[in-house]
Amino acid sequence: MLIGEYTHSIDDKKRLSLPAKFRKEIGKKIVVTKGLEACLFVFSKEEWKKVLARLSELSMGKASSRDFNRFLLAGAVEIEVDAIGRILIPDFLKIFAGLKSKVIFAGVGNRIEVWDDDAWRAYKKTVEKEADRLAEKLGDIGMI
Repeated sequence: MLIGEYTHSIDDKKRLSLPAKFRKEIGKKIVVTKGLEACLFVFSKEEWKKVLARLSELSMGKASSRDFNRFLLAGAVEIEVDAIGRILIPDFLKIFAGLKSKVIFAGVGNRIEVWDDDAWRAYKKTVEKEADRLAEKLGDIGMI
């Protein structure tokens, strides 16, 4: 299970070191794609296959399904993790997520999210204020 929050910096060669706690679980080949709320999603190859299977079940007749498939799949890249756990994120994904020098890795169960540090702090502040309301909504549908 991918959980926790870790702060790392992009090095001079534009590489990013995966948190040690995530390295074994995520594997040597990963998929990085555009995420929601202007972050990046990082999946293990196994988990990415599950995502692809679910996306392939969406109706091609619906514009929203086609749009989301394009968003997630066209923005995806397969990346190899080097021997010491570093990855090189393509520029177009760094630009999409607004990654500068300091980034946050957030483990959210089946994936890792990569956020710019400032964006993560702002997002977290907003969600923390809404946590009770969100729990109430999830309770209404039997999730909590």
